[in-house]
Amino acid sequence: MERVKLSDTLEFSRLIYGMWRLGDDSDTSAAYVEKKIQVCLDQGITTFDQADIYGGYAAEAVLGGALKANPALRNGMEIVTKCDIVAPVGRYADARVKHYDTSRAHIEKSVETSLSEMGIDTIDLLLIHRPDPLMDHHETGAALDDLVKSGKVRSVGVSNFRPWDWELLQSAMSSPLVTNQIEISLAEISPFTNGDLAFHQRLGTKLMAWSPLGGGSLITESGQLGAVMDEIAGASGVDRSAVAIAFLLAHPAKLLPVMGTNNIERIARISDALKVTLDRETWYRLYEAALGNEVP
Repeated sequence: MERVKLSDTLEFSRLIYGMWRLGDDSDTSAAYVEKKIQVCLDQGITTFDQADIYGGYAAEAVLGGALKANPALRNGMEIVTKCDIVAPVGRYADARVKHYDTSRAHIEKSVETSLSEMGIDTIDLLLIHRPDPLMDHHETGAALDDLVKSGKVRSVGVSNFRPWDWELLQSAMSSPLVTNQIEISLAEISPFTNGDLAFHQRLGTKLMAWSPLGGGSLITESGQLGAVMDEIAGASGVDRSAVAIAFLLAHPAKLLPVMGTNNIERIARISDALKVTLDRETWYRLYEAALGNEVP
């Protein structure tokens, strides 16, 4: 598995296992979660993506059950988590409205809770989950800097930020933002042309791609895009999900797809995307099918 350097001190596996559905499985036992982790590790997938809100603020504890039962697992993993979404469920059931909180107090409390829930000493990468219209970038930036200095967080980044959101927060920080996790896939191709990808490619930032299968829509897509994916998949001996991920892997920006499934057999096939080679014309066949027309 290819390794991608996000900073001088942080490397990720090119493919990332997303744990947003971890708490939704019928089996959340430590043994079964460990089995999922091990299937990933066997493929060279060492990076695992979490967020405090996943599973109604329960998914981190599900992962923590496995890590506490077998602490040695942590040595071979990079753990990502996120904070700032406050939804009226779980530990925030008393919240009057869903909102974002990028205050120092909230970020620091979220980190302490995440460390405790997962049973770890350090978060490899902490992301601000959503842009906060009320963000005081000086306060938020200083809080993130201090968490890095404390050693509780190795690196920091953001998720769903537009270029101007990124620049605002980075302007108040001494630590570098090392990634932006955005939605990008054959079902959401706007970042290829709206400036998001170009902005980060110019900076050399390695982007994480969430929902790379379009929330599952690409698996059931029945139009021209589905037909093209199936043709390429058949020639490569894989399923269409591998083709959808290969489409992202082919981009020179070195996108890092975040794949999420609870099915062990599907987890074992995540790395099938590495079996697919797309030349320029084949990549454009997929792109045009996603567009619904040929490029101008």
